[in-house]
Amino acid sequence: MDEGSVITKKKEITITGFGGQGIVLAGIIVGKAAALGDNKQSTLIQSYGPEARGGYCSAEVIISENVIFYPYVRQPDILICMSQGGYDKFIDQLKDDGILLIDQDLVQAKGYSKEYYAIPSTRIAEEMGRKMIANIIMVGFFTAITGEISMDAAQNTVLESVPKGTEAMNIEAFTKGYDYGTALLKGRKKKALGKRGVQI
Repeated sequence: MDEGSVITKKKEITITGFGGQGIVLAGIIVGKAAALGDNKQSTLIQSYGPEARGGYCSAEVIISENVIFYPYVRQPDILICMSQGGYDKFIDQLKDDGILLIDQDLVQAKGYSKEYYAIPSTRIAEEMGRKMIANIIMVGFFTAITGEISMDAAQNTVLESVPKGTEAMNIEAFTKGYDYGTALLKGRKKKALGKRGVQI
């Protein structure tokens, strides 16, 4: 297999936010879902700022159909931002044709002129009575928007990764994020078709 075909089958993902948001857990779920559920290769690297809780935090995930020789994300194909600081730090690294997902209440995509995807994940989590599940809502949103992991693999990994007794709430959170992403994609597709119809 030539190098070009290997590159196209690899996706580099950066998930960023602040400590306490469950950023690393989100990365673990995405990586495990890809590896154990979808039978792909995956790696995870995590990093924290000098502060712990409340400070900068990121998870770098690589998903590939081939062997991964270098586990660090160089230029993310997908950037998920759950804090303004994370957005400011990583937005310049996103590939020109990359996909940007943000928590719309916590991040302003300032200076970014391309299309991106936004969800009020923290607000939805607060409405559910548990702010800490915003990360699971974002994983559901990511699953719907990108299709990089299957819904079944993601749901199964969520069930295996969250604390006992919280499974039902976390699956509900995942579903809310997934449904939000699906509805957003449908809305954009409908709008694009409408514009095309006007041009004709």
